[in-house]
Amino acid sequence: MISPKKPRWVFGYGSLMWNPGFATPETQPARLQGWHRAFCIYSEHYRGTPKEPGLILGLLPGGACRGLAHRLPAATYGEVRRYLIDREINNDGVYQETIRPIHLDDGRTVPALVYLADRRHRQFAGKLPLATAAALVRRGRGATGTNLEYVLNTVAHLGDLGLHDPALEALAKRASVSGAPTRSRTPPSRRS
Repeated sequence: MISPKKPRWVFGYGSLMWNPGFATPETQPARLQGWHRAFCIYSEHYRGTPKEPGLILGLLPGGACRGLAHRLPAATYGEVRRYLIDREINNDGVYQETIRPIHLDDGRTVPALVYLADRRHRQFAGKLPLATAAALVRRGRGATGTNLEYVLNTVAHLGDLGLHDPALEALAKRASVSGAPTRSRTPPSRRS
């Protein structure tokens, strides 16, 4: 479902943090209450294939999630919304677009586009055991690169924000060939 409302912000908790795909006039650290990030979606396009799926992030109920909020540019609002719909919804349909209040680090609370995992979708993996998740991440390779690059970039960018997610860090360590995650230097692409 796509909201007809026009919120001026989008909340990034995974690749939208480090690769929003559009020029944003403002980016703020932000918190989404009531949801947490989890590697819970099989990726059959961007970071895997139907035969060798990868594993990407989604938001699941409970807790809170720290990430980045990007203000959508007024001059190209329609174009950016279409891009986000294409990126997050039209390809696999595994995310549901919703609007939720997010809390910016500067004290403002603003409505934002948020993409939640559709738990009824066939690509919804749920919370997998660490060994299973790491194997998927190690093997996953899709249209925008390897699944391991996606995991390492997410962990690195959370670190840049001073945030640590023990579950993501454990997955990165287990999936990494060297055993020690380092920032991937993948050039930005349109999709994640």
